[in-house]
Amino acid sequence: MNTSLNAARREQDLHAAQQEVADVLVIGGGVTGTGVALDAASRGLKTVLLEAHDLAFGTSRWSSKLVHGGLRYLAKGDVKLAHESAVERGILMTRTAPHLTRTLPMLFPLHAGANHFVMAGLKAGNALRIAAGTPAGVLPRPRRVPKQEALALVPGLNPDGLTGGLLNYDGQLVDDARLVVALARTAAGYGARVITRAKVLTLQGDGAEAQDTLTGTTFGIRARAVINATGVWAGTLAPVRLRPSRGSHLVVDARTVGITGTALTIPVPGERNRYALLLPQANGRAYLGLTDEPVDEIPDVPTVPESDVDFLLRTASHVLQRDLTREDVIGSYAGLRPLLEAEGQTADLSRHHAVLKAPNGVITIIGGKLTTYRKMAADAVNATNVTQIPCRTKDIRLVDDRPQPTTPIAPGVTEADVVHAIKHEGALDADDVLDRRTRIGLVPSDREKAAPKIAELLAAV
Repeated sequence: MNTSLNAARREQDLHAAQQEVADVLVIGGGVTGTGVALDAASRGLKTVLLEAHDLAFGTSRWSSKLVHGGLRYLAKGDVKLAHESAVERGILMTRTAPHLTRTLPMLFPLHAGANHFVMAGLKAGNALRIAAGTPAGVLPRPRRVPKQEALALVPGLNPDGLTGGLLNYDGQLVDDARLVVALARTAAGYGARVITRAKVLTLQGDGAEAQDTLTGTTFGIRARAVINATGVWAGTLAPVRLRPSRGSHLVVDARTVGITGTALTIPVPGERNRYALLLPQANGRAYLGLTDEPVDEIPDVPTVPESDVDFLLRTASHVLQRDLTREDVIGSYAGLRPLLEAEGQTADLSRHHAVLKAPNGVITIIGGKLTTYRKMAADAVNATNVTQIPCRTKDIRLVDDRPQPTTPIAPGVTEADVVHAIKHEGALDADDVLDRRTRIGLVPSDREKAAPKIAELLAAV
């Protein structure tokens, strides 16, 4: 099983894909598209994936890096979606990607007059965990902690008026882009042809015309079934109406804001059931997010507006020992949620996914969320009706053969990681390494320091 993706394999797959008829053609190299490619290829289907840019170029690299258990949906009364999310979280953490996930303790600070219904919600979430079959050894039960333990877990908390905290657990991805790369490599191991830098120009139910953006040449792919898995960009290829919303995050130094290994859940003042999150990362950074604002334009790379920066800093400062300022922000990122159009505010729109079939035969998978990508992929492949073989991905462990660390070039990244990204993970240029195979690019100062070494390694490999 050859799971390596690189420039040479891309060329081979690009040539071969034009000579045959695929069973399934997938458009989009995010978590849903790569999930579809793995699902189809593992059922024995001849599979081709086309991505206009790079793996995880779009929304999939801009998440909170959480594997949610569906607590938010439970609070809104959507038991079905909450249960689905809890089941898929359990599959990721115990079967398919335990090496790409970890248990994340999360503290909800309690003050005098706090809303004690929060614990009832956490207990309901624990019931979901039990129903999903996820062991308590993976996700422990929630509990109340006294003030001193809360301060030990999150040293940056403001002790004034603090009475204690509620400690619960959820799943956290090592990195969302790494999950996508692992899905693509595992799909390649089952024979899928994963072709990046392939921009689709026209799409029909029996194939596509695309352009190799590295050479400018156009080519055609024929297929028995076509699945549009391009997220917020789905409407450019199929008649789909979306209401995208922007989720912004700020990157801060974990030590300076007083975060260690426990995340902080922060109630948004003046609002019910809305929270910000301060999420520790393995490289000494922390992500502060997130917003939920409707957007009209869909750029390739969204940016964080000043209003979101102000909101997140102001919200976090309500519970921390010191007020956060713009000097604390060392980076930022924003992603767009592909919400299906419906009445109401974007924050209230359903995160259920939908499989839609256009008159020309193109199948579009849209909506949903990162945690439920596997279920989305299965539903999309089932909708093609090109096979009677059932979904197998629940029992397929994703590849992740990480190299032994060598000379550091950025927090949490060594030269060996860069070479591995080029030889095995499909990285074709410096941006692929800086922004997708690693997260160096999230901090501009880190990017500037690491870029020359990465360029040197690219030239040498």
